[in-house]
Amino acid sequence: MALNFTLNEKIYAVGDSVKVNYKIKEKDKERIQAFDGVIISITGRGDTKNFLVRKNASNSVAVERIFPINSPWIDSIKKLRGPKYQIRRSKLYYLRDPKARTV
Repeated sequence: MALNFTLNEKIYAVGDSVKVNYKIKEKDKERIQAFDGVIISITGRGDTKNFLVRKNASNSVAVERIFPINSPWIDSIKKLRGPKYQIRRSKLYYLRDPKARTV
């Protein structure tokens, strides 16, 4: 179970709210786009680790994106805050279905 990963001497774990600044190339220009959300899973081992970030967009539409940790296109990752409670799962796929949380 991969519960966390280290990048630039900072530890990121499942459940953390992060802001990933990702380089996007359009023709001959390059710009940085921010993608902020919650890390819901970390998969892989060693250099092939990936992390999945889920972002809640407008009109209750959610966007998920997979980022390779060692990608040259990642400019920076900033940890916004940790989880509200202790995380006891390695994958937080239950966040995809908000009906499961409402009782």
